[in-house]
Amino acid sequence: MLRSIRSALVVTACAALQINAAAAAEQVIVATTGGAYEKALREAWFDPFTAKTGIEVVTVAATNAEMRAKAAAMVKTGNVSWDLYLQGEIQTASAQHMQAAENLSDFCKRFATRTDLAPDDCTAAGVRLVSNSTLLAYRSDAFGGAAPRTWADMWDLRKFPGGRSFPDFNDPWRVMAAALLADGVSPDKLFPLDIDRALAKLDTIRPAVSLWWKTGDQSMQGFRNREYVIGQIWLTRARALKAEGLPIAWSHAASFLVGDRIALIKNAPHRENALKLADYWLSTPAAQAKVCEALSCKPPSSEAVKLMSSQARADMPGGADSNAVVPDAKWINDNAALLLERWNAWVQ
Repeated sequence: MLRSIRSALVVTACAALQINAAAAAEQVIVATTGGAYEKALREAWFDPFTAKTGIEVVTVAATNAEMRAKAAAMVKTGNVSWDLYLQGEIQTASAQHMQAAENLSDFCKRFATRTDLAPDDCTAAGVRLVSNSTLLAYRSDAFGGAAPRTWADMWDLRKFPGGRSFPDFNDPWRVMAAALLADGVSPDKLFPLDIDRALAKLDTIRPAVSLWWKTGDQSMQGFRNREYVIGQIWLTRARALKAEGLPIAWSHAASFLVGDRIALIKNAPHRENALKLADYWLSTPAAQAKVCEALSCKPPSSEAVKLMSSQARADMPGGADSNAVVPDAKWINDNAALLLERWNAWVQ
């Protein structure tokens, strides 16, 4: 009798383990930059996907640099715990990216006939999440009605007094590019970047820089507490601040057009679920529209753009008043080590 009870307990325990294992398999692990960006993705994409498929979307937060380093290390050691990770458009154009990311060319074939998507919305390097911009944002209550529009205005401490903020991570081209434009370089002559001239121009504004931010959330906090009144930040973060009710405005005339992709890490533990999540994104214009309604980004699908409000369409990158600079991704990737070396020596 005791033996029968023990056998029954073992069978029950094994069944429970199998159920738990099956449940655990129905998930996908996504690395994002967290904060307001992830919140928008969660509400518009992750949660509806889970409701439809039963696949749980588990997120981990990291900076883009941390994601690159972690993904490379996981693939190298064979201990891969993520499935998808967020990367900037420029980084995904590098040879280093494809050492950690799975080639999605075969996956992308299913979208080849989609007329609402651009040919590069799905590439070997990853699925385009959104098109966005890095731009000049400011508190509209700081200058008595005056509005800074250009990078030269950001350097004009007399007309626009107050603290400044810039990013400080291993992607310094956008700060140098802003400095060069402020110094009078024509946008069509911006690349290759004149690093010496850029750093010399940055010397003139350095005393006014209140924060060299590392993450998107950091870039927002200083605006909330008035630590600075002008900053170079992502449009998605500026829009999130405005949605909080803060007097935040921005200038498309001082912007760089960038984008984000979702990449599939090699040997992802939940590969098929990850591809289902990526497919859901490109196949669901309503999800794309909801994200970009919240963050003022441009979605991949033209059908998604049609679903957005007129105000959101006006706010998104590439609007009628936009003079956005498209960065030279090849030059930036070819000179990434030099840019970072010079930047780190200067910013210390």
